[in-house]
Amino acid sequence: MTEIAPLPRRAAVEFVGTGALVAVVVGSGIQATKLSQDVGVQLLANSLATVFGLGVLIALLGPVSGAHFNPVVTLAAWWTGRRDGEGPTLREAAAYLPAQILGAIGGAVLADAMFAEPLVAWSTDARFAPHLWLGEVVATAGLILLIFGLARTGRAHFAPVAVASYIGAAYWFTSSTSFANPAVTVGRAFTDTFAGIAPSSVLPFVAAQLVGVVVGVALVAVLFGRPAAAAAEDVVVPHGEHHPAATSR
Repeated sequence: MTEIAPLPRRAAVEFVGTGALVAVVVGSGIQATKLSQDVGVQLLANSLATVFGLGVLIALLGPVSGAHFNPVVTLAAWWTGRRDGEGPTLREAAAYLPAQILGAIGGAVLADAMFAEPLVAWSTDARFAPHLWLGEVVATAGLILLIFGLARTGRAHFAPVAVASYIGAAYWFTSSTSFANPAVTVGRAFTDTFAGIAPSSVLPFVAAQLVGVVVGVALVAVLFGRPAAAAAEDVVVPHGEHHPAATSR
């Protein structure tokens, strides 16, 4: 059995991993707008960078913290494993969540700094509409279903590729371009660039993501039987736990 790293180290990994993920998302968005005026090309560049960056982060950091990089993954892992003790404890979840949020903010600031943008500039990109919230419910539910479904079927080792591929696809098939991550949503409010989201749009997005995690956990139970908490601590990645869990941008 793999030795579990001390909680402070795992929290640090969640901080760094979430920060790196947001730096990739925001930084590639800024670069894309500098290289092309075509919005489709910009989104393609942004999504490809996120796919590759996320896959690498999950593979690298999943064995330490499970590579959650996402509060909804951490919450789902805690909820599904709370009775049998296979998921993170409430104390561990309480350490992960602020690390993820602070890391996301730091990642946005870092990306802005690399491209000589104002370090903190509230986004003016309003994403406030029911169809976008529905997109977030779908994106988040699909992410949870994928991560915990892989764990339930003993295929968590596919998480780096599967989760990154899902996020890349969800950029294009969801109306919201798949944030599916409360921490990343908060972080992206701090940058007035291609990947930003106006602060006034953050709460509805987070609410939709929380609805999505409930739907996702329910789907896991319906499609795979009792959700396996193992997905949270052993998985292998995105948002990973000892298995990565999987994350979304």
